Amino acid sequence: MQFLFGDHTLDDDRRELLRGSEPIAVEPQVFDLLIYLVQNRDRVVSKDDLIASVWGGRVVSDSTLTSRINAARKAVGDSGVKQKLIRTIARKGLRFVGDVHIRPMGLEPPAEIHEPSRAALPLPDRPAIAVLPFLNMSGDPEHEYFSDGISEDIITALSKLRWFFVIARNSSFTYKGKAVHMKQIAEELGVGYVVEGSVRKSGDRVRITAQLNDVATGSHIWAERYDRDIADVFAVQDEITEAIVAAIEPQLYAAENFHAQRKAPDSMDAWDLVMRALSHYWRVTRQDNVVAQALLEKATVIDPNYGQALGVLAASQTFSAHMGWADMAAVVPTAERAALAAIRADGEDPWAHYALGNVYLFTRRFDDSLAEFELALQLNPNFSLAQGYYGLALAYCGRWQEADLAARRALRLSPRDPFSAIYCGIAAYSQYVGHNYDEAMRLARESIRLRNDFVGGHRVLTAAAGMAGQNEVAKAALLELRRAQPNICIDWIVNQMPFKRDVDRAHYVEGFRRAGMQ
Repeated sequence: MQFLFGDHTLDDDRRELLRGSEPIAVEPQVFDLLIYLVQNRDRVVSKDDLIASVWGGRVVSDSTLTSRINAARKAVGDSGVKQKLIRTIARKGLRFVGDVHIRPMGLEPPAEIHEPSRAALPLPDRPAIAVLPFLNMSGDPEHEYFSDGISEDIITALSKLRWFFVIARNSSFTYKGKAVHMKQIAEELGVGYVVEGSVRKSGDRVRITAQLNDVATGSHIWAERYDRDIADVFAVQDEITEAIVAAIEPQLYAAENFHAQRKAPDSMDAWDLVMRALSHYWRVTRQDNVVAQALLEKATVIDPNYGQALGVLAASQTFSAHMGWADMAAVVPTAERAALAAIRADGEDPWAHYALGNVYLFTRRFDDSLAEFELALQLNPNFSLAQGYYGLALAYCGRWQEADLAARRALRLSPRDPFSAIYCGIAAYSQYVGHNYDEAMRLARESIRLRNDFVGGHRVLTAAAGMAGQNEVAKAALLELRRAQPNICIDWIVNQMPFKRDVDRAHYVEGFRRAGMQ
């Protein structure tokens, strides 16, 4: 991905900073700092954010941090006096304030990329809800993860109720900090109800407000304010969830005698760390994945029986290998221990079964993998990640039509999601298994459009173009694949990708060979 501002180009893939066509020498940490500021230009970035993302949570002196910020400013022609690009917000942090245009790799410059308008999604046959990220009213951007965590927990609690269709967290969170009309949100996500609220954290007290909106009538169905001790935050989340259920489906509420199923952590500090970790995990970058794992490991030290912390940790570890960031053989034993520990700690946690499903998939225990994904979806029918990777497991088993349906269900559960690229990639691979190369290429291109650094999309486009005899497309796709995943080769595909059937392995390898891979 390339970020263009002024006469500068910041190239994340090639790790280059250019002024015009001239390269500028930048230290690795300064480059990482610039990338992080530009990627998070829609908010103020705190000192802790920088330390967590750029230095992996290590102790960093103020003088070191200041010197790197000064170096970043100098590299882009800015200074502490001018602050025309990197602005210091007193007692808050930093924000990149320059106008940025984004250019995915392989596209010609220089027009700004506008997202195409989307048609309204049809409503499903169940009450469909989106929970927007609750506003952080604390006046401190460092508390942002806390308000996000409240929203995320409410989404999770609602998602476990199979009579609701709940939009996944990553799609509803795309509206964070944006002034978008409720009707537009409802049309783009395909929902009839929208939940919104705010969180104000002060010392050991928290104030949470929430309201449920009926989009069809434009009216508020229910609203409430809660003033509680921080320690009571889980009870408040349950009360909000119960109130939403009772307001939308009172008869079902009465019949089911609903109570949120939660095994809360023993320590608020552990919950705090998991919420911070998830805020990084959902960004789907290599560095954020490393930061998330470090935070999750700290959470499991504080509370060794915190099922969600263990489950997300295992999922993060296998995801890093799937993306080509880590060696699968080295990662899997650690991930399996964490996933099994998560199930022992809380056998009703969908993350635990999702994580174990991934472990079993990449160790080629296919039947066990499918069973774990199915159990995760029984526990949370709206778990888009589990739905997507269930599709991947089906595809690796050669059941490409079922795999395609599962991937498309994941996309419907989360229409606007950093993981949408992955779901499109899974659908693309499913079509490849079915020898539908044109459709595989179309879906792979959509995957790459959504996220240029997703290696799965590049892999399928390369192999499908090779099999379709589109030699120039295959050659260009292979070049982009090697940029996204430098270690890619035939041996990697054979050894790292868990094909159940020899015929599917040979079919995939043949596509890469025809594309020119050795």
